[in-house]
Amino acid sequence: MGEEGIVTAFVPPLAPLVVLAFLGTAALLTVAAVVFLYAVIAKRRRLIFAVLLGVAGLLTLYAGTLIAASALSRERVLLLGEKKYFCEIDCHLAYSLVGVEVAPELGMPPHLAHPAGRFHVVTVRTWFDESTISPRRPKDATLYPNPRVIFVKDAEGRRYEPSTAGESALAASGRASTPITQPLRPGESYTTCFVFDLPDDAREPRLFLGDAPGVEFLLIGHEMSPWHRRVWFALG
Repeated sequence: MGEEGIVTAFVPPLAPLVVLAFLGTAALLTVAAVVFLYAVIAKRRRLIFAVLLGVAGLLTLYAGTLIAASALSRERVLLLGEKKYFCEIDCHLAYSLVGVEVAPELGMPPHLAHPAGRFHVVTVRTWFDESTISPRRPKDATLYPNPRVIFVKDAEGRRYEPSTAGESALAASGRASTPITQPLRPGESYTTCFVFDLPDDAREPRLFLGDAPGVEFLLIGHEMSPWHRRVWFALG
C-alpha cells in the first residue's frame, strides 16, 4: 500500500509468490541432482530416466509460466508523484518522480557544464514504506537498497545514460542530492538528482529505474525477465 493508500505499480506483482516459486523450483532441482547422482552410482537406469523426465517437465513448466507472464504484461508509464514499488523480500521501497527541470547549462562560473542538447535534471524520491514490513523484520532495521539501473529512452528508442559532467556541475553548485544507495529506516525517504543530456529532437523521453541485471532475469512476472514490458516514468 502506498503513502496515500494507493499503489501505482509493484515490481514484480505478487512478489512473495514469485520468490517462493523460484526458490521452490531451485530446491526441487537440487533434490533432483542428488537423486540423479545416486541413480548413476547405483546404475538405476529407470530412476535416471525418471529424474531426467521430471527435471524436463519442471523446467518446461517454469519457463512456460515465465514466458506467458511476459506475453501478458503491459507497459506502464507513471506520472509525476506516482510510485513504483520494489520488493526487498520482507519490505518494499517506493520510488517516485518528484521533479524535472530543463537547463541550458549547469554549475557556477567559472565551472560551467554545457550540454550537447539540453540538460534534464530529474529528481527521484526513495521511500521506505513502513506499512509493507514483514512481521519477521525488526521494526527499526536498516534497509540497504538493491543496486538500480537508471537511464532515459525517447520515442525513437535511443538510450541516454546519466551525464557525469552534468551531475558533477550540479553537485558543485551546492544542489542537495542523496546517493540512491543510501540505507534507510522504516518511514524514511530522500531525494536523488540525476542529470541527462538530451538532444533537442528527443520526443517523449521516459525514465527507467529498475533492478540491476541478476537473478531477477529468472523471476516470473519481473520486468527484467525475458520479453517482459517495463514500468517507466514520464519526463514530459
